[in-house]
Amino acid sequence: MTIVEKILARASGQKSVKPGDVLEPEVDVAMSHENAALVINQYDEVFSGTGLETKLWNPDRIAIIFDHRVPAESSKTATNQKKIRNFVKKNGIKKFHDIRSDEGGICHQIIAEYGYIRPGYVVVGTDSHTTTHGAFGAFSFGIGATEMASVWALGVVLNVEVPETIKIIVKGKLPENVYPKDLILHIIGKISAQGANFKVIEFHGDTIENMPMSGRLVLCNMSVEAGATSGIIPGDAETAGYLKAAGVTDKIENVLPDADAKYCGIIEIDASKLEPQIACPHTVDNVKPISEVKGVKIDQIVIGSCTNGRIDDLEIAAGILKGKKVARETRMLIFPASWSIYKDAMKKGYLEIFSESGAIIMNPGCGCCLGIHQGALGDGEVALSTTNRNFKGRMGNPKGEVYLCSPAVAAASAVAGYISSPVKGEN
Repeated sequence: MTIVEKILARASGQKSVKPGDVLEPEVDVAMSHENAALVINQYDEVFSGTGLETKLWNPDRIAIIFDHRVPAESSKTATNQKKIRNFVKKNGIKKFHDIRSDEGGICHQIIAEYGYIRPGYVVVGTDSHTTTHGAFGAFSFGIGATEMASVWALGVVLNVEVPETIKIIVKGKLPENVYPKDLILHIIGKISAQGANFKVIEFHGDTIENMPMSGRLVLCNMSVEAGATSGIIPGDAETAGYLKAAGVTDKIENVLPDADAKYCGIIEIDASKLEPQIACPHTVDNVKPISEVKGVKIDQIVIGSCTNGRIDDLEIAAGILKGKKVARETRMLIFPASWSIYKDAMKKGYLEIFSESGAIIMNPGCGCCLGIHQGALGDGEVALSTTNRNFKGRMGNPKGEVYLCSPAVAAASAVAGYISSPVKGEN
């Protein structure tokens, strides 16, 4: 069996499963953000009068993290957040991260940072980028509010069809100034935005084995942009080391695929031949090497999000921006993925570098990426962003354009004022 097949067999109490089987696996972590307000509505509506509405299945396995609209941008959002706070208090949910600088951040980063995940877990979230946590060797995927309401009540996901798995083998060392974001953009461009529909992408190869957790999170985060139900990377020493640093003390048991596991496709990639990649408007699979798109004028640069807002992303950008200025006609926004990362970047001097360069440092959050808060585009404006989606209207304006890239390309382009390579001599 593949990794996900083994996880689903365990979670369903079966010895083996195969693609196409329909199961009801037990859930280890159920995550929501502000859309927990909608889940609460569904929970109350569906289970009212059944006796289940008075007691959640397991409050200790539920995580709720405010991140999409922080601080609240409207009275409606503030009221929904108040509703969630009351629900959390009433039901004794301890994995709750409010709008605070001592515990907050983007939900996918917080789940990783606080050690809520283990290899072999079944993780569900009311957010499509819940695929992120496959980086820990977990089967992690997004579900809707009604599905989450049933998880809160019953502790299982109803009617999960065992997906087929695509095996992607990545070999070779990434060239200088080429990063995991470039790799996943290349993969999405290669297989298309529908190329992994209803399937799992299982990552292998020495490139992956030598990749830190921050990079693995990028790959799994954007697997959904190829249509995948989830991305997953086998647990190893890197996984255990990250979890130990996050304060996890229990034994880590990795789930690995069998040698004779059956895959619906196998793709091999030579990472050493990659150059920086750019996803052009208005689809994530409209990917081109930077050599084909250099020179496009940029109005707004964004570095951050659940994809590329970690400390090494900020380190890369700070290294390029140090002693330089953001181009006069370009504005730059920096969104660290959590307050912990924000404080780390402050201690290391990165925030000072950003501030001196002319960039605006924002609080951790998703609003700009989503286009609902902090950093919308004007009509006809062009953004270059380290976020994960660029469909029309994604950054708040259907009359704007969004290009996607790595933090290195974003920083180099901020200085130039147009899409620019971080590789010396190639601008």
